[in-house]
Amino acid sequence: MAKQASLTQSMSGLHTWAGLILGWLLFAIFLTGTLAVFDKELNWWMQPELRDSGLDQASAVQVAEDWLRAKHAGASAWNISLPTERGPSLSVSAGEQRRGQRTVVDPLSGEVVTPRETLGGNFFFHFHYTLHMPRSVGIWVVGFAAMAMLVTLISGIIIHKKIFKDFFTFRPAKGQRSWLDGHNASAVLLLPFHLMITYTGLAIFFLIYMPAAADALYGGDRQALFSELRGGGEQQERGVRPGEGGRAVRDQAPAASMLPLASFIERGEAYYGTGMLGSLSVTNPDRANARVEVRPVLGSRLELTKGESLSFNALTGEPLGTPTPTRATLLTQKVMAGLHFAQFGGYAMRWIYFICGLISCAMIASGLVLYTVKRRRQAKTQTTWLRQAEWLNVAVVSGVMLACTALLWGNRLLPVTLGERETWELRVFFGSWLLALLHARVRPPLPAWTEQLALTGLLLLALPLLDLLCTRESLDSLRLGVDAGAAALGATLLWASFRVASRPVVDTTTARRGNARAAARGVTP
Repeated sequence: MAKQASLTQSMSGLHTWAGLILGWLLFAIFLTGTLAVFDKELNWWMQPELRDSGLDQASAVQVAEDWLRAKHAGASAWNISLPTERGPSLSVSAGEQRRGQRTVVDPLSGEVVTPRETLGGNFFFHFHYTLHMPRSVGIWVVGFAAMAMLVTLISGIIIHKKIFKDFFTFRPAKGQRSWLDGHNASAVLLLPFHLMITYTGLAIFFLIYMPAAADALYGGDRQALFSELRGGGEQQERGVRPGEGGRAVRDQAPAASMLPLASFIERGEAYYGTGMLGSLSVTNPDRANARVEVRPVLGSRLELTKGESLSFNALTGEPLGTPTPTRATLLTQKVMAGLHFAQFGGYAMRWIYFICGLISCAMIASGLVLYTVKRRRQAKTQTTWLRQAEWLNVAVVSGVMLACTALLWGNRLLPVTLGERETWELRVFFGSWLLALLHARVRPPLPAWTEQLALTGLLLLALPLLDLLCTRESLDSLRLGVDAGAAALGATLLWASFRVASRPVVDTTTARRGNARAAARGVTP
């Protein structure tokens, strides 16, 4: 009668297979999510035609007001995206234009600026939760991978009976043992971060993953659900007639003089804090029923503030609406979203998330490599599955890093006037990834790792030089920060390439004999 496996043995198998089968997806999700921590900075870097004027928001909104009054005096609405610490550009739109149709205006001269078309850092953000699949499909695939991550974390906790001892144990220059020590230490060190980032990622799409309650109680009407959660409305309105603010009312309202829009910056900052405003909009500008709304940047508080605003009478400055206190259930979901997106704590928190994300990527990659190293030592012959796992490790781990780097190079090297430029950047990303996959398929594992890591490291190290040669006049602190980060990551990958190249090839016959001798002595290899 076969002996029943213990809980630890069962969890060990679950940990191995859940981590391996979905580890490749998880690495791509974590890497692009880590890069998306600085998505706005990457947006700015990838449009070097934009300049940081250093102008304060009150002065910038005055420039925008003058431009809109000159170009769109009869529009039903004005929308102004304010320059912020993470995105110093000023953009405007009129009427019902969407955000993607906004016009970028130079905050100093008031002239229109036409930046190059680019995927920007938003590409990494969207890839992080859709894997560039159709949204309805990608969210489910990523959600399944996140659930596997939770399973892997929990099973890993059960496996490691001496979890804190493992955290303080590191034996350098011990081959596979050093990899295992590093894998364990990174997992234990960032265990709270891993649990938080995985669970909150699932909580963001709770209505997609678990719609049964909303469907049963509200008949599938999501708007009714959120209306009740918000207490009947996002804002408490005072002194606003039904229909006021709409286009039909505007057409009948007489002309009137508004207060300078710059004065509403101070009013908004009094509520949200200095430097915490992200946009300003005017409904029915220069009419008796004109109304101004100011919105905070994402990151003004721990909870996600998307959709929140303050409204004022544009003629008198009288407050018309303030955000209602959020009910506990919705507040909990907003806090979870804010935790996942790092929308609090400024740059200090973003760097913490970025570093934790990089360590998480290293943890996932080391787990994938450890599986193949262990199986290679144990296998009498190289199995087809082992060979597939080895080249997929290279193609995913180093391949996606190479593709992300190639995207940044493509942003600078593709002609600015190229038609469908965003599509070409996408082709550069996936084309580079495909070449990395083919290279990993035809090369032995160690040379493939060495060559791809070295190439990615060199491209990242050379990225600041490329930026200097292509866009010397537009360099500022944000772009120099991206260049410096790329150079640091490039140096790290070159070091990793050197370490892989200096690693001796494993003699599987000798390894098996060593394992057999160790087993005879009762020692776990």
